[in-house]
Amino acid sequence: MAAAVVLVLSGCAGGPDAGGGGTPVREDDRPLALVYRGPAACEGCPEAAGTMLERDGFAVRYVGPKERVRFGPSALTGAAVYVQPGGTNGQGVDTAWGLLGREPGFSPELVRAYVRGGGRYLGLCMGGYLAGDPGYDLLPGDSDPYVRSPGASVTDERDQLVDVLWRGRPQRMYFQDGPSFDVDGPGTEVLARYPGGRPAVVVTPYGAGRVAVSGPHPEAPADWYEDYGLPDESQTGLTLGKDLLRTLMGTAPDTTPPPTAPTPPSPTG
Repeated sequence: MAAAVVLVLSGCAGGPDAGGGGTPVREDDRPLALVYRGPAACEGCPEAAGTMLERDGFAVRYVGPKERVRFGPSALTGAAVYVQPGGTNGQGVDTAWGLLGREPGFSPELVRAYVRGGGRYLGLCMGGYLAGDPGYDLLPGDSDPYVRSPGASVTDERDQLVDVLWRGRPQRMYFQDGPSFDVDGPGTEVLARYPGGRPAVVVTPYGAGRVAVSGPHPEAPADWYEDYGLPDESQTGLTLGKDLLRTLMGTAPDTTPPPTAPTPPSPTG
């Protein structure tokens, strides 16, 4: 299951104690995204998330134990969004959360306070799991493995395509043992559902901030599809990712509707 962390710096931050306050940070007139890159993320996942953010107008930096930016009280200052990406195949949620907990300067409360004070959290696959428990506990509910849910259309942990209804339109997305979400609360918006109706992509408030989580991978680049012999839906994914980011950030929606994918045969990759 893939997971990544991204922080974007912009004007939706809270006060200094929230870790999201102060003057918004911008680079080359672009809001700054800080992406987690470390042992709790899978190889290539932070970069894929970063590329998706760059395509939507963000500048990107990485945070982690070997990066110039490290976790600490000032790491999220001025940030507009914090994104947690995918985790290593076969890595359990408890393992990923434990690896994050051992990172110097890391504290779950840094992220909670940041979002509570007006920041943004984006969780992709493992990052969606970690928005629940065990994790940051940012959701009005929790995350669960979709493959174990009753009537799931995908029932194993292979890298494959999954059908979703995104704002009521059928789409296909890259998927590898991602979560579904049991959430219910004021202001919660379900952007996409798996077959059978379980939420696949959700945006919800947390304090003065907002949280977006996705079980499938909108950020998946073309080579991920190629590696597993899957039809390339990377451009569709990036279009959906733009809708997700703009919903999270509260910016003007894209007026171009996502392309509608035909209903495919069950993937074998």
